[in-house]
Amino acid sequence: MAAPEPGTLLPRRIAGYVIAYSGRHQIGLAALSVAVFALAALPLELQRRVVNTLVDHGSFSTVAWLAAGYGAVALAEQLLKLLLNVYRGWVAEDSVRHLREVVSAAADRADRMGSVEEVGAQISMMLEEAEPIGGFTGISLSEPLLQAGILASLVGYMVMLDWRLALLGLAFFLPQTVFVPLLQAGINRRARERILVKRSISAGVLDKVVARTAGWGWAHGPIRRVFSLNMGIYRLKFTLNLLMNMMHHLGVASALCLGGWQVLEGNMEVGTVVAIVGGLGKLNDPWGDLVNWAREFAVVGVKYRLFSEFVNGLSGRPT
Repeated sequence: MAAPEPGTLLPRRIAGYVIAYSGRHQIGLAALSVAVFALAALPLELQRRVVNTLVDHGSFSTVAWLAAGYGAVALAEQLLKLLLNVYRGWVAEDSVRHLREVVSAAADRADRMGSVEEVGAQISMMLEEAEPIGGFTGISLSEPLLQAGILASLVGYMVMLDWRLALLGLAFFLPQTVFVPLLQAGINRRARERILVKRSISAGVLDKVVARTAGWGWAHGPIRRVFSLNMGIYRLKFTLNLLMNMMHHLGVASALCLGGWQVLEGNMEVGTVVAIVGGLGKLNDPWGDLVNWAREFAVVGVKYRLFSEFVNGLSGRPT
């Protein structure tokens, strides 16, 4: 897919930009993501077999082969992740470069001298705002595909082992579908206002330089506002992390309790409990990464909308 030339009209939404500029690379990233999550549940199965072999006093050769298989799977998974991350980094940096060129070209093609506010916004966009937007382009499709695939693989494997124990542990993820969107909405509002305040600071600095005037008292208010917005984002983000981690540990504790009871009653193998508890532990990372991706998608969507509106407006085109 051909990339838009610098200075052309930007799509209104971040998804449109991702498809227009890096569509063919997203296909390659998606293929690598599928290869990574296809191996997600295999280490758990190998661990389960090792534990059951030890409990049943099986042969050492069986344990050795299972351990060697575990190492081979881990190596393959890490090599695929390395390739995926390097490819993501290239796509991200290429997108940052393109966005900066777009701002520069739009400014060159404008048929009038920009105001101080516009030039200040251009400085902010080229030096700061292009980075998170371009960075998100690298993970826009591959990250949710990878993490959702890992979740699906692990959940399917745990349900296959024992659906009751798996569902008990997974039940503690349900409350997150309520508090995650609520807290994220507050983060999004603060992120949008922070962008606008920082643009006003850039414009104010430029105005002082051009006019060669002294006195920076005007900056105290905007700087304190940025501080306040950042602290609000920190409070919401880390509260969200706290609630998510607590739900995860409650799920693990419940699975250990029920699984331990079933083992003592002779209705379940020790390896099954180990595999399900291990699966719940492995669920926390992809679930957290998926929530972080959704958070970044929402915030970057706000940033990109402001970015594209400014560039298209600078070019004298409708947004």
